Amino acid sequence: MSEGATQKIKLSVANPTALGLFGLGIVTFVAASQKLGITEGLSFVIVYAIFLGATAQLVASIFDFFHENIWGGTVLGAYAFFWYALAAAWMMKMGVFGPELAAACDTKQLGFAFLGYLIFSVMMTIGAMEISRLIFITMVAIDILLAALSLNAFGIAPHTTHVIGAYAEMVTALLSFYGACAVVLNTAFGKTFLPVGKPFGIFK
Repeated sequence: MSEGATQKIKLSVANPTALGLFGLGIVTFVAASQKLGITEGLSFVIVYAIFLGATAQLVASIFDFFHENIWGGTVLGAYAFFWYALAAAWMMKMGVFGPELAAACDTKQLGFAFLGYLIFSVMMTIGAMEISRLIFITMVAIDILLAALSLNAFGIAPHTTHVIGAYAEMVTALLSFYGACAVVLNTAFGKTFLPVGKPFGIFK
């Protein structure tokens, strides 16, 4: 194998974090409107789950890995597949894939999926402490959302957990919008235009 073939491939790309945060912001914004009773149904939520929540975050994840950002690439990729799976689950429950699958849906299985993501998300929240305070707060909001979704899927205090999840999702959306704008504008202006807060500096 030639020396050139063994060299690490370097791809020069811009910071993809803004795209990932925007995708997360849009899908949680639309989904929260449904949970809060402002809008009805899941048909259009599914569209934004697939194209923004999932695909936009997956693209951002891939380019974060090119940046050798293992935290960003892993988190954005994991959440991307979360939205792909959730969109498919919603469609399954709505009968898109046939009445047999719709009849066999067990919401508690979603509860275990949400619980698994909560465990992962809490671990990633610890990592977020060394990225920025904004990202850390956003991750905490996601943790609360996942905890509420899990409890709701298991039928534990369904009304209360639904309300908590709705507001946590709306907070996630607004923080994500701010974060996306901060990444773009701070980079474009070459200075801190929208502050995101310094890392806590506990582990580094």
